[in-house]
Amino acid sequence: MRGKRERSAVNATALSFVVIAAVIHAGWNLAAKRIRRGGARFVWAYYSLSAILLVPVMAISLAVEPQRPQWTWLFAAVVTAVFHVTYGVVLQRGYAVGDLSVVYPVARGTGPLISVLAAVVLLGERPGILGLVGAFLVIAGVLVIGTGRAPAHVGAAERVARRKGLLYGLLTGLTIAAYTLWDAHSVTGLGVPPIVYFGTGAIVQSLLMAPYALKDREEVAWLWREHKREVVIVGVFSPVAYLLVLYALQIAPVSLVAPARELSIVLGGIAAWLVLGEANAVRRLAGSVVVLAGIAAIAMA
Repeated sequence: MRGKRERSAVNATALSFVVIAAVIHAGWNLAAKRIRRGGARFVWAYYSLSAILLVPVMAISLAVEPQRPQWTWLFAAVVTAVFHVTYGVVLQRGYAVGDLSVVYPVARGTGPLISVLAAVVLLGERPGILGLVGAFLVIAGVLVIGTGRAPAHVGAAERVARRKGLLYGLLTGLTIAAYTLWDAHSVTGLGVPPIVYFGTGAIVQSLLMAPYALKDREEVAWLWREHKREVVIVGVFSPVAYLLVLYALQIAPVSLVAPARELSIVLGGIAAWLVLGEANAVRRLAGSVVVLAGIAAIAMA
């Protein structure tokens, strides 16, 4: 009985981290959606800013960390950097051609679906019946928000854009599943400290994209001049949100953390409706209720 109470307390702590991360995540994705030009270079700009900000934090973490740095830490960071670069570029491309309220929920829904299934099948995790019900409620709610037949009055161009948004959302979801599973393995199985892990990954991400980004320095200068606020918002809040998720992964199973992150799609859907003026509000808010029911089930698992 005591073990069950302690496990519930740990899961509640992890869930609180993930809920805060979800709020931040929805906010920076709203900022990223505003960028219509120079997508990959925008990704490089905010990764580079994140790396600069994380270097002193990472240095302090290494100084107080009882473990000595290992080569496996660098290897883990390089792998996650490849996944995150792919994620950033594909997501930004999706935002360039589709609605936030389509790309975002589809990406955030397919990612945890694959993560939960892989965690159960490959990692042997057993989240329990209530946890699985919660996970699939979250996914069902995401699908309600992000799919559905387009209205008859919508033109051909808008229908094409919707299909592209769905495609890029699915591709982004695959990258989310890949980095979620790898990052869970890195901070638990390999024991890489989250701040060191994320900071090193951000540096590698910036270096990987630098040759492409700096081919057109005028475009980079334009991005900074016209979208400095968006670069700063994403560069600061993206690592904060994901560091909270990494700490949650250290103390709770992937099959709980991955679906719980999807609270952000409720906030993203509401922002897309209220801030960006995107349509189909009733269906998307109904899906949000399903998502919230799933989050409640996960919390009680």
